[in-house]
Amino acid sequence: MKRYLELFLVFFKIGAFTFGGGYAMIPLIRNEVVKKKNWLEDDEFMDMLAIAQSMPGPMALNTALFVGNKRFGFKGSLFSGLGIILPSFITILFIAIIFTQFKNNPIVERIFKGIRPAVVALIAAPLTGLSKSAGISRKNAWIPFLVVIAVWLLKISPAYIIAAAILSGILYPIYLKKRIKR
Repeated sequence: MKRYLELFLVFFKIGAFTFGGGYAMIPLIRNEVVKKKNWLEDDEFMDMLAIAQSMPGPMALNTALFVGNKRFGFKGSLFSGLGIILPSFITILFIAIIFTQFKNNPIVERIFKGIRPAVVALIAAPLTGLSKSAGISRKNAWIPFLVVIAVWLLKISPAYIIAAAILSGILYPIYLKKRIKR
């Protein structure tokens, strides 16, 4: 039971002290799971993250479920999933009870607007470390920027970008093989 409790507490801590959603949690999960606890190798974590992003549902929850399953099977998934979800559930329940009294208060509105830049920074700062682990170098660093521009400014659906990335991932090795044979 102690090992399940440890798994629960690791993910409860991440869920309780991370603002900004799944992407803001990823560096904390990576730090705990890969660096501190040595439950996974970095490559294994990156593969798990890619799968978690492609699955329906919240990415942080998917990642927690994968880690829990990898550690202790189905019961591990239950404890890690509960750990990552419970802080948000408690917080939202508390806010729903209290917020109805203060929802039109201009100070509360300003506080929420002030939090937005901090959330962006929490997401953007760890991207450097994740990009190195994902194999993104200066040579191909233009790709994430192109994706951001395509989604944000050109309003291209991320589904089309994912489909294009899959197609590119399939065709590029074929192109390289033909090029080497020449």
